[in-house]
Amino acid sequence: MTIRVIIVDDQAMVRAGFAALLSAQADIDVVGEAPDGRQGIEVSRRTHPDVVLMDVRMPEMDGLAAARALLEPPVGVVHRPRVLMLTTFDVDDYVYEALRAGASGFLLKDAPPADLISAVRVVAAGEALLAPSVTRRLIADFAQQRPAPRKDPSLRLKGLTPRETEVLELIARGLSNQEIAESLILAEQTVKTHIGRVLAKLGLRDRAQAVIFAYESGLVAPGG
Repeated sequence: MTIRVIIVDDQAMVRAGFAALLSAQADIDVVGEAPDGRQGIEVSRRTHPDVVLMDVRMPEMDGLAAARALLEPPVGVVHRPRVLMLTTFDVDDYVYEALRAGASGFLLKDAPPADLISAVRVVAAGEALLAPSVTRRLIADFAQQRPAPRKDPSLRLKGLTPRETEVLELIARGLSNQEIAESLILAEQTVKTHIGRVLAKLGLRDRAQAVIFAYESGLVAPGG
């Protein structure tokens, strides 16, 4: 199955470079481009991509506002793509807020080409781009420095079984499914089942939101 992608970035050369790289992959089809967030929303609503590569800093409408519009669409709009934020900085004030809004992760613009291709495939498959240790540190730092107002998410943890709570904690610590399986002495498929139940019970979209929730609920202490 072909992964449909649009690229939203205010630099024409960046859009062209990413488009050429991704279009060369047999399983990826670049179906649109846009120079700012506002036009990115329009292109997304028209082309229905699986993944939106969204620059953080743009004129007219920045990537954060555009990501929110795509991930929390108005009544009548059914399509919700996966959003992968692009940034030139490894620490960016917008990144944590983008993850809270539902973005599936972020990628540095100067990452190797293979990383970009892999990121698109990972996000399209429904996973969050959270494996690199720098990403885990970033989320922990933001959760510690700028905790969001919350409606006591710790209460929602009471709906999880002890095993599901363990799995959520390990997700927040950045472990992969295989590492969680080894830690809890479970089959990897069983771990996937637990993760699916955690996301469903907590009303979360993916691992990125699960990590944010775990920090904000107090289940995991930032930097701990």
